[in-house]
Amino acid sequence: MSVALEESLYAQLDFDKVVKIGRAGHQVVPVVLQDADSGEVLFIGYANEEAYRKTLDCGSAVLYSTSRETIWHKGATSGDVLEVIDVAVNCEQNSLLYRVRKGGSGVCHTKDDSGTARQTCYYRTVTDPETLRFG
Repeated sequence: MSVALEESLYAQLDFDKVVKIGRAGHQVVPVVLQDADSGEVLFIGYANEEAYRKTLDCGSAVLYSTSRETIWHKGATSGDVLEVIDVAVNCEQNSLLYRVRKGGSGVCHTKDDSGTARQTCYYRTVTDPETLRFG
């Protein structure tokens, strides 16, 4: 990801993301990560079977990075670990919900103007099809 994309106020939605995941042959399910206390959605990630099992074994969010093609233990380098309170599966068993508690200062790998990790990856709001705003 580029800073230009992550800080842009011009909408550049990747409508091809799921196609890219399928084309690359990743065997994953989407994972919604939600704050267990506030209900706020923090971000969406992906889990392959290994990441899913590691999450259940260690009690913190482990995901599969489709862009880096590797297992990603959230917070292993940043300290922003997400403790998993519970895991739910949807009716079709093709997505997961991890209800989590933040164990660090933030959630997102991007930082706000003060240099602090953002509390959610949803830090911009759509104002029209082409324009975003912070907040």
